[in-house]
Amino acid sequence: MDDPVLSRRSVRRYTPEPVGDDLVERLLRAAMAAPSAGNQQPWRFVVLRERATMRAITGVHPYAKMLPEAPVAVLVCGEPGSGKWPQFWEQDCAAATENLLIEAERLGLGAVWLGIHPLTERVEGVRALLGIPAAVVPFALVPVGRPVDRKEPADRFDARRVHLERW
Repeated sequence: MDDPVLSRRSVRRYTPEPVGDDLVERLLRAAMAAPSAGNQQPWRFVVLRERATMRAITGVHPYAKMLPEAPVAVLVCGEPGSGKWPQFWEQDCAAATENLLIEAERLGLGAVWLGIHPLTERVEGVRALLGIPAAVVPFALVPVGRPVDRKEPADRFDARRVHLERW
């Protein structure tokens, strides 16, 4: 399947092969190409490569055990107080995160979305570990690497979930 939207799967096991800065920039460019309310672009990003930092995050995020295996991770953050439409920051950051995941698939990389916001213990734990200012909210963490193995695309289309014109 050549469509990265339909072939994208959550990848939690990575080879030790590095992910170069050029590929990380392409992931970030894709994330920043996401739509945002009023073109506010409330997202901010932290690129992580240090093993010690990744191991420390596993102490505050119970589903991040694969993180220290990943050559790189991108923390997507939002700045809710910025712009004309601050109430849409979560949707904007979700769109940026999804774009990053799709670009990873398109580049032959594997990634997984690890939710942080709105769980206070994860938000505050990651904020403390990375020195994130109070006005910025850690939203999602995306470990990225070359997948150990490839999963088959999942066809999740379900016509029963679709309503035409009215419920």
